[in-house]
Parts: sequence; structure tokens; C-alpha cells
Amino acid sequence: IFHLFLHARKKMELLLLLIIFQCTINSVKMHSVSKPNIILLMADDLGIGDLGCYGNRTLRTPNIDRIAEEGVTLTQHIAASPLCTPSRAAFLTGRYPIRSGMAAFSRVGVFLFSASSGGLPSEEITFSKLLKQKGYATALIGKWHLGMNCESSNDFCHHPRSHGFDYFYGLPVTNFRDCKPGQGSVFLKGGQKALVIPIQITGIALVSLAIVQYSGLLKVPFQALGCCLLIITISLVVLIFFFYHFRHLNCFLMRDHQIIQQPLSYENLTQRLTKEAMQFIGRNTDAPFLLVLSYLHVHTALYASEKFKGKSKHGLYGDAVEEMDWSVGQVLDVLEEHNLSENTLVYFTSDQGAHVEEISSAGEVHGGYNGIYKGGKSTNWEGGIRVPGLLRWPGVVQAGAYIDEPTSNMDIFPTIAKLADAQLPSDRIIDGHDLLPLLQGKVTRSKHEFLFHYCNAYLNAVRWHPGNSESVWKVFFFTPNFSPEDSNGCYDSHVCFCHGGFITRHDPPLLFDLSRDPEEKVPLTPETESRFYEILRVVHQAVDNHTRSLHAVPNQLSWGNLLWKPWLQLCCSSLFQSCYCDYESGGSPLEVHSG
Repeated sequence: IFHLFLHARKKMELLLLLIIFQCTINSVKMHSVSKPNIILLMADDLGIGDLGCYGNRTLRTPNIDRIAEEGVTLTQHIAASPLCTPSRAAFLTGRYPIRSGMAAFSRVGVFLFSASSGGLPSEEITFSKLLKQKGYATALIGKWHLGMNCESSNDFCHHPRSHGFDYFYGLPVTNFRDCKPGQGSVFLKGGQKALVIPIQITGIALVSLAIVQYSGLLKVPFQALGCCLLIITISLVVLIFFFYHFRHLNCFLMRDHQIIQQPLSYENLTQRLTKEAMQFIGRNTDAPFLLVLSYLHVHTALYASEKFKGKSKHGLYGDAVEEMDWSVGQVLDVLEEHNLSENTLVYFTSDQGAHVEEISSAGEVHGGYNGIYKGGKSTNWEGGIRVPGLLRWPGVVQAGAYIDEPTSNMDIFPTIAKLADAQLPSDRIIDGHDLLPLLQGKVTRSKHEFLFHYCNAYLNAVRWHPGNSESVWKVFFFTPNFSPEDSNGCYDSHVCFCHGGFITRHDPPLLFDLSRDPEEKVPLTPETESRFYEILRVVHQAVDNHTRSLHAVPNQLSWGNLLWKPWLQLCCSSLFQSCYCDYESGGSPLEVHSG
């Protein structure tokens, strides 16, 4: 009996040790899953068909492909908008941009000037704010494009530092053709078209007044004519000054609240951004961090350093893609060097699809490739919103898996908030959903039954993925008028617009089943789809529910918020010194001066 007792006691001790060991392992796993490092890599205007992991066989992207091989590839990852500013607002907040006032009712849907007063409202809660509150070190490196100042040139109300980022190194606006000498001017092209009619009307009015005055038919006070001429002269002087100095006024590099290079130099720019990212990781090896590396590649103006220039099979665009891929590899390597890979979630995406209308003055294609998908940037055809979605976290998410469920760039907000043990705000609607159950294979269906596709502030299309079906229905209420008609974009206007004569409305709406027709080639009809009217009924009901959830907010992209305001202009010297400085090669940056 005593022998049996000892034997049973040993078994109990062994079982207890196994339980303690398993609890320890579970504790370690929970610790690694609860507060991982987060690295979010965002390309600009990159086509889903530009990457090897999405089928490209001529561009070399081994480092981005490595994220796919070691993680999950989302094949139906959707940007919340086909334009930079609203897409990035949705990404940071997990909310449709219409909810934050970051969707335009006018033709212009993005910020064009550093001295505009619009921007991401301070009331919005970004994932960087949530993670900072949870002890994360946070940094944004690269492109911002969500506003800068409100009322003065140093209030920085829309600055990344005001939205939860401890550190900022990058561009406050975006990378324009106008920023790089010799690359042409998209801005001037659009400006010329917009100004032709007002100038003609003004000229005709002045000539008519002069004729009427000279003929004696009507006496126009001399002071009135003088005031008109003075206002027109001042306006022309301001416009000429602005266009002449556009590069200096809008294309500059900042570190936190300081301008360190004005105008921006493209020399080794990707290397500088990458170095900043690597140094940030190196400074935060002992505490959780959030790094958003927002590339300027491959928005025009295109650029590449000497090491990559002329090396790809697709001209300067391909060179830029391959240089960005090198940068991604450097970030992955520094994680390995610091033994951080196992505790870091890495995400790679693009803010929207490739800008297919981008062609240089010499005829070289400067836009990317959206694979089989129709359209591109500025449209809600799949080519404009279906973007790369790659997530890697060794040991936590599936490796080498493909997920064809509808997901959104808004999903990153709730996903990383949960990983940081942060509470989602309860006073507002969050449109994104936690991706982790899908990434880990715990569920097979996306939580997005419906996704709403906006063209600026106008509801353009709706995606419906019924829970009991493999179909993904897509309903278009209007579509852009391509120019030329048989092309794949709006080449005459450089981008497609969202209202008036630029679109065609559809009644009944166009209906596609993306599970059978991902190229959106053949709209379904009541004759080819027996559930045609039932599908439209369900979608219209979803639209009604969604519309009721919207509340009026200030429009951050109104003309009043978009226009250049000289008193908001950031300048590291003065306007009279052409706002020039370069502290990248040494020296200390100066405080910015107002214009």
C-alpha cells in the first residue's frame, strides 16, 4: 500500500509540474500576443499587380514577398477610399472618411497645399493615440497628407504629433510632380483648365466695361474700375508668386515641428527614411513600439537612388518599386538583428490602387499595374481599391496562407488596439473589425457583410458578402466616364471625378458578382441573375441603415479649408528668402517662421 501511495504521489507531482509548465508557456504566449511591436508599411499608389506575391513576374520584390511567405496574404483587401487623404484618414481612425469630414463634396478630394487649414480633426481617435496611452513608443516616418495647421503657422493642430505620434520625420503633404524639377506639373495642368473660364469672363467683363465707359452709354465710377483692376492685379501676382515658388512652399521635410530641408531633395531620400525607421526600432528594443513607415514610392514624382536607377525592367517606376522593396528588407533585417521578429506584427499595404493615368511628358508610363482589375486610383472599380494586404507575425498568424474574404484597411485600427489591450472608443462607430481571428484561422468568414465605397463624399458602390453564400455582390450607383471612352481611366483629366458630367448614373444600379467576375466585365441583369431585384433590395436597405448612422460634421475638404492661406505657410527662413534651408547635411534646424 505504501509503495502504491508513493507511486501515486510521484504521478501527482509530475502532473502538477506539467500543469505549471503549460501555464508558464500560455503566460508567455499571452504576453507576446498582448503587446507586440507593430510595424505598418504603406506604399503610395502601388498597384496590387506590381508585387511578386500577387502574380508579378517581372518586378523583383523578394522582401515584400517574404512577408507573404511567412504570413497571410489578403486577396480581397479593400482601401476605404481610392484617394490618398481620405484613405489614410480611414486607416488611422478605423472609420469611413465621411464620418470625420475627410471626404470632399467638391472636385478636389485631397490636400494640395501645406498651408491649408483643413485636416484630420483633433476629436478623431487614431490608433497611435490609443497605443501611446498604453505605453507604446510611436513614430510616423514618411508621408502624412492629413493637414498641418488650423489658425496660425505654429498651432500644428493637424500635425502627426497632435494625433498620437511621439516622433515624425517626413513630408507634411505629398510627393507632387511639381516637387522635382523636370518632372512636369500635374498641378499647373489642372490649374490652367480651372482658370481659363474665370480669366476669360474677367477679361470680357473688363473690356465690356471699358467700351461702355468710352462710348458714354454708362458712367462707371473711376474708383470702381480702379478697385477691380487692383484686385485682379493682386490676385495675379499672388498666383504667379505661388506657382513660381510651389516647390519651396509645399515640398519640404520635417522632423517633429522643425523644417529640416526646404525644398525637399530626392537624393538618397528612401535611404534616409529607412535609416530613420531602423534607428527608431533600435531605440525601442526594450519596450513596445508602433512604427508607421509611409513611403513616398511610387507616387509621382518618381525617383530612385543611383543603386537602383535603370536596374528594373519597367523604367523609373520599376526602379522605385524595387528600391522600396529593398527598404522593406532593411526593416525586416533590423528586426532579426534585435531578435524582435517573433514579437512584431508587420503589415504591408498601399493607400489605394495604381494611378494608371500617370504618363510622363516623354510618354513613359509612370503608373503601376492593377493586375486583372479594372480602373485605378480615384475610382471604385476594383483596380482603385483592391490593394495589397500582407501580415506577418511568426508563430501567431498562419504562414503562407491566403484569405479571399473581404477585409478593409480600416480593420487595422481595431486589430492593433486589441493587441495593445486598448479599449475601442464607445462614443463613436468604428467601421473596421479585428482581423486576428481570421489571420489565425479561428474563423473563416469576414465580419464585413457590407462595405461602402465612397467617391469623395458620394456613395458610389456597395459590396455585399452574404453569410450563407460564396458570392460577393457589388452594386454601382454611378460610374466614372473614362476618357477616351475605350480606355481604362480618365486620361484627359488625369484623375476621374465623382459628380456632374464626369459620371454616368445607373437606374437600376449595375450589379456584379466578384466571385465569378472579378474583372467587372459583364453587369448582371434580371435575365442573367434571378435574384437581381432581391439583391438590390437588400443593398438599398443596408444603405439606408448606413446613412442613418452618419452625422453632420465640418467638411475638412471644403474650398475654404483647401485653399492656400499665406499666414499658415511654414517657412524655415522667410518668403523673401524663398523659404530655403538644408539641415540634413549637418547643423541644427531652426524654428519655422510664418509667411
